[in-house]
Amino acid sequence: MPTPKPTAGDTLSPFALPKLGGGEITIGGERQNWSLVVVYRGKHCSRCKKYLKILNEMRGKWQDAGFDIAVVSADTLEKAEADQKEFGWEFDIGYSLSEAQMAILGVYVSDPLSPTETDRRFAEPGVFVLRPDGTILLISISNGPSARPDLEELLDGMIFTKENDRPPRGTA
Repeated sequence: MPTPKPTAGDTLSPFALPKLGGGEITIGGERQNWSLVVVYRGKHCSRCKKYLKILNEMRGKWQDAGFDIAVVSADTLEKAEADQKEFGWEFDIGYSLSEAQMAILGVYVSDPLSPTETDRRFAEPGVFVLRPDGTILLISISNGPSARPDLEELLDGMIFTKENDRPPRGTA
């Protein structure tokens, strides 16, 4: 039976994956700050690079608003390192996202169209905002590379949500 997709208001069971530079990134669970979690398709995705460039430029704004940032993919260590080196991303990058972890997040999973695209199944884009207690405030998942939330608009909305202690929406 497939794992049910998470809904806003659910508590995300924590899971860990390896982090570039050593250690682990834990997604979900309790933490001091709010969390912005971005799932990207991987090294093969040029649209991901554009999106992550914007996120990297906004990193300070998100941190100033009280958010930890985690960016994760199913890529291998070598692919994740190559992207980080090429693009200079300064946020935490997790790699080797498993299909079981993809299922926990409820993201769509795709097979590569050819061996030149990539060599493994991968997660389609997802953006999640988690409260410090580990509950999911916002879920945005896409079945393809072209639909993702605008990061400026998202940050503005999350600042409003925090300041006004707004509940998760779309829970029914």
